[in-house]
Amino acid sequence: MPYAVQLYTVRDAIEQDLPGAIKRLAEIGFTRMEPYDFAARAEELARAFTENGITAPTGHAPLLLTEDKDEIFVAARRLGIGTVIDPYVPAEHWQDAESIGNIARQLNAAARKGAEYGIRVGYHNHQWELESIIDGRTALEYFADLLDPELVLEVDAYWVAVGGQDPVDILTKLGNRVIAIHIKDGPVDTDTKAQLPAGQGKIPVAEVIAAAKHLEVGVVEFDDYAGDVFDGVAQSLAFLNSLEPASQTAGAKA
Repeated sequence: MPYAVQLYTVRDAIEQDLPGAIKRLAEIGFTRMEPYDFAARAEELARAFTENGITAPTGHAPLLLTEDKDEIFVAARRLGIGTVIDPYVPAEHWQDAESIGNIARQLNAAARKGAEYGIRVGYHNHQWELESIIDGRTALEYFADLLDPELVLEVDAYWVAVGGQDPVDILTKLGNRVIAIHIKDGPVDTDTKAQLPAGQGKIPVAEVIAAAKHLEVGVVEFDDYAGDVFDGVAQSLAFLNSLEPASQTAGAKA
């Protein structure tokens, strides 16, 4: 089970000293990272990744808000990112079938462009895609059925729970569409500063991982954190590594 860390988690450190932040995460034990808004700093990220032996199987970029998608896919290829994930579409676009259909059409078009570069496209949820119900199903499930077969999902299990749904059930229903998950924990509410390292809150992390049968990467993330965020991700990685034999752990350095 390969574990990565979403660099948005340490965004303040990235802004102050990107090479130093990447090095510190590598020293904690991460060999995989998920960058955000990576087109703006692709060369700096590439240097830091190379210096620290880091790979980036997935990356976040605002595909639906960016006219020049070629720039994103060129940067993704530079960084070795195989799947570009749109991280955010506001809640108001998930309230009716027509709006959801429009999101799906745009993402399908982005995926066709990504295929020209050999790159997959995916989407990452928040809570509103689970709070909204369309034709008796969550908006996320409704949306998934409108996506072309090559489109994938990165399910944020924490926001699924905040949205009032069981993340294990949702992951089971979405099946092989899910190739990545965001792993975070806490009291399951919108107070992001109350988020906790994996295994210390109300999310059944081990069950969530087991429910994602086609998982390629599990991504540690905090939207925010009241303590030292580097210590927080270190605690999360230690917990995740404890779930399986060390010989099977692909996310930590030998």
